[in-house]
Parts: sequence; structure tokens; C-alpha cells
Amino acid sequence: MLSEPTYLAARMVAPTLASHFAQHLAGAAYLGKTALPPPPPAALLEAIIDVAFWASLRREEGRPPRISLALLEPEAAGQPLLFGHRLRLTPQVLIKLAPAVEHPGIHLGVGFDDEGLYVWGTASQVPPVCFVLEVVEPGLLVAKHRRADGFGKFVNVAVLRGDQIRVVDEETQGLADYPVLRRSLPPIPCPGSPAPDDPRVDVLLELARAMRAHGRGGLLLLVPPGTEDWRASVVQPLGYPVAPAFGSIGALLTQADRSHRDWQENLLDAIEIVGGFTAVDGATVLTRKYELLTFGAKVTRRTDGTQVEQLVLTEPVVGSSATLLHPAKNGGTRHLAAAQFVHDQHEAVALVASQDGNFTVFSWSEALQLVHAHRIDVLLL
Repeated sequence: MLSEPTYLAARMVAPTLASHFAQHLAGAAYLGKTALPPPPPAALLEAIIDVAFWASLRREEGRPPRISLALLEPEAAGQPLLFGHRLRLTPQVLIKLAPAVEHPGIHLGVGFDDEGLYVWGTASQVPPVCFVLEVVEPGLLVAKHRRADGFGKFVNVAVLRGDQIRVVDEETQGLADYPVLRRSLPPIPCPGSPAPDDPRVDVLLELARAMRAHGRGGLLLLVPPGTEDWRASVVQPLGYPVAPAFGSIGALLTQADRSHRDWQENLLDAIEIVGGFTAVDGATVLTRKYELLTFGAKVTRRTDGTQVEQLVLTEPVVGSSATLLHPAKNGGTRHLAAAQFVHDQHEAVALVASQDGNFTVFSWSEALQLVHAHRIDVLLL
């Protein structure tokens, strides 16, 4: 039997999570996916989140745990490692196991019987739409699942930080009341099911993940191909031009056959290369066809341009609202540079990774004549 959870946020978010997983498991089954886990009930999700939260606040030898829990049976896991006997799922057990499973891609397998939740071992592969709960840092949990097509970063469903709950708005990206702002955004996919014969490639999200991975912060500018207008908004001459332009990402995206593993790995490798250059001080410039033109560039206001004075800020979270604010109140120098660049170059998109993990996409809203800043770190944790 399940013990009574004491983490209120777990009780509040569990029904929403249960509904999400039931819906997406049904969608994956409709697309012909097999070996899918059963939809998890809200009470089970609540109990797992409760144990993980209290474990996140403890320390083992002075270090907080980083754990990923996957709700599945060993038969559904890829390359399972089975313990000799089941371990009851408690904060103490998680703290003791955490040092062995901190490596990315390793999940503690969680099951359920008449006596309650237990840990049966580890799994390095989980089926699509399997409930996964990651302990990121003390008090910070992310509920997620593997994409139905199995490609790229896991889909984040909800982020819990203490008593704060942020549920990803997969339908409207938090812009249900702001259709003009939704139209101004570049395509940033939220959770959903791809077409059965066309695996979805979320290149912007994968670029964002690569930019966040090095932890140094970064600024990436996406400019229209075949034009030099963007040069008016960066200091000349360029310090680190790339000649010829590095076009591996675009070349891979034009290939008709995307089903083989080599193609997926090559695409992620090419994205990692570009993401690495964003760690260099300055801006990395990429065309909208994903051709790398330069890195380490210094953004400046164009000579015939005006100072950006205001922007509108949104995020893809259920219940969020748009906020008008001065660009200086949205972040540091990278955020201000990105806002100024998009203010001057309306066809451009800017991606900013902060050292603290925040991530913002900047684009121009033609309808409002304002820079639109859309924070998507909730999709990337």
C-alpha cells in the first residue's frame, strides 16, 4: 500500500500528469507503437513525486542527489540491471543509490506491488511515453517522457520547484490569449505525436539544449539566408568568420531517409558542434537554413536604428500571461544584445542561454511592433 504523501505540490500536479500520460499513450498506440507502459494512475505518480522531493532535500557525503526515476517493469526496459532483491522506494534508499546512477541516461526502475513502490534496478533505455521523474537539484523535479519517435531530448511535461508548479502548455505554448504573439514565434514544438512516417526533428530545441550544456551562457542569432543585412548589426570586421559556411545541419535535414540511427547521431553531432561555438564570448550567427557563418561576433545597434525600449515576455506554461517590460529587466547583456538585434533585424531570431539555466527565444512581433521574448527553459530542464 502507498504511504500518505506530504508534498502538497505532488498532490496538485498528479491528476494533470495522469491525464497527459493517458492521452499520449493512447496517441502512441494509435500510431502503432508497441511495448507501451500502461497509463499511470494519479495516486502512483503522486507517491513517486513525494518520495523524490524529500530525497532531493537530503545529502549524501555533502552532495545532493541527481536521480532519474522511470516507472516501468524490467521486461519493458532496455538493458536492465536487476538487483538481487527489491528495495522499497524511500528517500533514504534514493540517497544511497544516487552516486551510482548520476550518469545521464541511467534511470532507476520503479515498480509497484501490494506493499507499495519499490526499486528493482536500473535501465538505460525506456519505452516511449514512459513516466520519468528527474531530480535536478534540491527541491527541483522535472516530470518527462521519451518522445514517441524516440529521437532527441525527452519531452518535459511539468517542472516542480518547491511549491511552484509549471505545467508545459503543449497546445498553445502559453499564448492562448495572444494569437498575434503565437504567430510571431519560430516553430518551437511542444509535446505531441509526430506523423508515423515523418520523425519530428526539433532542431531549435536541440540547439537550445546544446547551448545550455556547456553552462557558460551563449547567444545564437538566426538570420535569413542569402542576405548580408545582419552585418549592419554586428561589429566589423568579424573576428571569427567561417569560410565556407558550415552547413552540415542543413545538409542532413534535406536527406529523404531519416530513419536510420546514423542520420540521427550525425545530426545531433552537428548540432553539438554549433552549440559548442556559442560558448565563445560574443554571438554565433547561423542562417535560417542552419549554416554557421561566424562566432564570437559583437552585437551593436545599426547606425540607422533606434534603441530598443520595450519587449513582451511570455513562456509556454499553463496559466501564464504576457508581460511588458524594459529589456534591461529581462536579463543581462546577452538578453539586451538579443533584443536589440531583433529590434533592428525583424527577420532574425535570437536564442539566449543564461549561465543560471534560463533560456529565451527572441523574435519580432509584426502585429505589436515589439520584440517578443519567449522563455522556454521549462522545456529544457
